[in-house]
Amino acid sequence: MTTITPDVVVRARTQRIGVIGAGMIVSEVQLAAYAEAGFDVVAIASRTQAKASAVAARYGIGTVHATPRELIEDERIQILDIAFPPDLQPDLIRHALTQPHIKGILAQKPLALSLEEAITLRDEAAAAGKILSVNQNMRYDQSIQVLSQILDAGELGEPVIASIDMRAVPHWQDFLSEYDRLTLANMSVHHLDALRFLFGEPIDIFTAARTDPRTHFAHTDGIVVSTLRFESGLIAVSLEDVWGGPKTDGFVSDDYITWRVEGTAGVAQGTIGWATGVPSTIRYSSNISTSGQWVSPSWDTHWFPHAFIGVMEQLQYAIESATEPALTVADNVKTMALVEAGYRSIAENRPVKLNEFSLSH
Repeated sequence: MTTITPDVVVRARTQRIGVIGAGMIVSEVQLAAYAEAGFDVVAIASRTQAKASAVAARYGIGTVHATPRELIEDERIQILDIAFPPDLQPDLIRHALTQPHIKGILAQKPLALSLEEAITLRDEAAAAGKILSVNQNMRYDQSIQVLSQILDAGELGEPVIASIDMRAVPHWQDFLSEYDRLTLANMSVHHLDALRFLFGEPIDIFTAARTDPRTHFAHTDGIVVSTLRFESGLIAVSLEDVWGGPKTDGFVSDDYITWRVEGTAGVAQGTIGWATGVPSTIRYSSNISTSGQWVSPSWDTHWFPHAFIGVMEQLQYAIESATEPALTVADNVKTMALVEAGYRSIAENRPVKLNEFSLSH
């Protein structure tokens, strides 16, 4: 049986971090993770200085810059951590690429509003000799980490079918009302990237969508269902039901996110604890390693905030070891291409092959 490690071992923590953003993800998740891991956050800035000051006081961050550009130019900063809307993020990345003291950049997903601009940013970072990494944090959810280890060890045999089933209501950020894309770009992206992480590159995607009756700003992709096919014959389904029920006073719903993988030698299934604020889970049965009996490893850590330790640790380690990060911008461009293919599938009502998109300039 595989020795599992649901959480990363922190191999590097000496880089000085500057954070741009002071919203919920930064204040409740990222900085909580960094504090637990002992990462060195030396400065923060946001669009509202007072909000950044409040977050700085909470976490003992010594410097609050008046603007994001001022923070980027702070010569103490070695890693720039950006948590900003995708229409504003590219300009900040480009400014950081010109700063000699910045060694690495951790950007949020989506990296930009278009696949073309994401490809351009990838190439500009490479030309500048900077590491640009993208925060695909679901890869570090504990159940996904363990599932990856089980798959890599061959304990399930050849994967036959996989699914991720989300029935939960996210908190949509206010800035999303200004875009023409919603669930596929901002929620499905977690699941589509996780499926790529686990199984490699799909050959095509067929996506269907309808509006979410509770989301009052204009959108087409409220509730989304995507089917992916892989060269091996594996088929995978990703369902994002962001409706989840009528959510009225007194109505008892049943929010959850579950996943399941069936292979020629075993089955694994689990839950993603984000929806209910508990640790994620996994249980699996294998003819190879468990004599066909179910085993259920467990842990006390959560996707939020503990997975974000892994996201920042992989970038610090890449810088200190002069190796490629686990979350490269080049890999993220492939996830963005999968999202783009999903939108084309919705618009044209057909499966869309990934080779319809050129990822080179």
